[in-house]
Amino acid sequence: MRELFTILPKKSGRGAKGHISVRHQGGRSKRYLRGIDFKRNKHDVWGVVESIDYDPNRNVQLAMVKYQDGERRYILMPLGLKEGGRVISSESAPVEVGNALPLKKIPAGTQIHNIEIKPGKGGQMIRGAGSVAVVQGKEGEYVLIKLTSGEVRRFNPESWATVGQVGNIEERSRRLGKAGRKRNMGIRPSVRGVAMHPNAHPHGGGEGRSGVGMKYPKTVYGKPAVGKTRKHKKYSDKLIVKPRKKGPHVG
Repeated sequence: MRELFTILPKKSGRGAKGHISVRHQGGRSKRYLRGIDFKRNKHDVWGVVESIDYDPNRNVQLAMVKYQDGERRYILMPLGLKEGGRVISSESAPVEVGNALPLKKIPAGTQIHNIEIKPGKGGQMIRGAGSVAVVQGKEGEYVLIKLTSGEVRRFNPESWATVGQVGNIEERSRRLGKAGRKRNMGIRPSVRGVAMHPNAHPHGGGEGRSGVGMKYPKTVYGKPAVGKTRKHKKYSDKLIVKPRKKGPHVG
């Protein structure tokens, strides 16, 4: 148990020289970082969910799984999995909530999460509370998956994923209640750019209440803040079959 916990050091958004490199961070409560099994590489060994634990570092609960050989590991808590439930990571595992399989073994229409981008690297996509992806079928040497954003993307059939939807779906409707909750989370107050001095932000300056006053909003570093900010040439372009849904600011 103890080997799964390490104290998460406070950085407060500062680099090696002590200068702020990430704004609006600092002052959070002491936390323990829990080691989570994103790889699910303990194959062909059944495990039992011993407990469901809260993790201050993420918005989803964790399931403590005790395997038959006595080893314990944390996994993301999928919706519908309860204490006493059995899970396994195997190519021949039944397609049930909490079990991990290669994408090539998961039938179309199945809800999944914790998807590997590169086989063996561990799950990197669909890990937030309430998120879910759906296997749509096969296309040549790839498996097509519809992501939470609406994007349809190709994945390597040798990549692993976990069956089910990530739990704690009510997280998005949770109200923090007061500013002190944010401070305990390590998030410091943010100031609007238009309220700043012109040397402090591209939106700053002007007389009285002035707007952005430029072609498009920018970050404090002068980068575009809205619209199509994704890289025009990205390694994953060839893997995207259907782009994600357009937001209100996307042109």
